[in-house]
Amino acid sequence: MTDVFIDPTREAFDLFKSLPRDVPINMLNLLRFNEVANYPPDHPNAAHGWSGMRAYQEYGKTSGPIFQRVGGTIIWRGKMEAMVIGPDDKQWDSSFIARYPNSAAFMEMVTDAEYRKAVVNRQAAIQTSRLIRFRPLDGDDTSFG
Repeated sequence: MTDVFIDPTREAFDLFKSLPRDVPINMLNLLRFNEVANYPPDHPNAAHGWSGMRAYQEYGKTSGPIFQRVGGTIIWRGKMEAMVIGPDDKQWDSSFIARYPNSAAFMEMVTDAEYRKAVVNRQAAIQTSRLIRFRPLDGDDTSFG
């Protein structure tokens, strides 16, 4: 697979950091799991032979307390059923939207020492992913234009 996105590029992370830090943000996560988790050989979980999905569950278990401590919440989860508009070769095993009180909370999470240990589980789990930052719109604008 040449379409592999697991961690942000330096440029993408710099752009994220340049955006306002004091407003609520929603992060759309689209995940495609490895069939077998791809841990570094010396990692304690490498010997388990876990699936990518199981490694991602471990990521959730180990990063969850940090996510909650910074004020993060999951506001929506879903399982892809069909690509209605878009490339047929893009399939996602899991998707969710995480809400943070502000981007500073997200930055606090990803720079936390315990999170940096936990994220190895995510890196082992993921074949490719997308992480897209959204700013909630003011009001209840439900129009399509």
